Amino acid sequence: MSIAYAATWEQRWEDLGKVPMERIRTDPPPGQATLEDVVRLRETERRLFELVDGTLVEKAPGWRESLLAGVIIHWLNNYLDQHPLGVATGADGMTRLFDDTIRGPDVAFVNWNRLPGGQLPSQPIPDLVPNFVVEVLSVSNTYSEMSRKRREYFHAGVEMMWLVHPRERTFTYYLDTLHPVTLREGETLKLDQVLPGWEINTGELFGRLDGRAAGNAEETTR
Repeated sequence: MSIAYAATWEQRWEDLGKVPMERIRTDPPPGQATLEDVVRLRETERRLFELVDGTLVEKAPGWRESLLAGVIIHWLNNYLDQHPLGVATGADGMTRLFDDTIRGPDVAFVNWNRLPGGQLPSQPIPDLVPNFVVEVLSVSNTYSEMSRKRREYFHAGVEMMWLVHPRERTFTYYLDTLHPVTLREGETLKLDQVLPGWEINTGELFGRLDGRAAGNAEETTR
């Protein structure tokens, strides 16, 4: 799903969603990066880059964001233990949506029927479209960047997308590109469209940001 050719650096930056400059890698030059570069940098520098129109864009970092993604994938795997419909992956589980586009959603679910022969892929970055994806918003994620991701995901064949906003404590889900539904903390999301019977309580999810180990809490009161 290539965007129109960018004649200037400003055009390319706008096409990428006006992400912070420090997240855009210039070696290899923008527009010339490949899948092999994504794999190489993951192995040699331990850094995650997405490939966007042949340009390497580093995944936005965030400790609290990683915590929420970890909680979601834990709950998802608990559900899949009881309902073996497919597999779940984290941000390392990158997939190539189009020839020049590789994305690594913070959490993704792939139904078995989307895996060739019902087998797990052996490639480090397979040509594979998840059924649904989760993006937990970091400070450096821009509105334009996430709008582009949303268009790409649904154009490729994703059925549901979630945007989790830790600072606002809101949870927005999409079944298409144009009709978002936003839940506030404490509301429950039912996922019958993709995972029948699974529910997410946003209050319980965002409550993890307020957590404290019981032992530590006792120590501070003594």
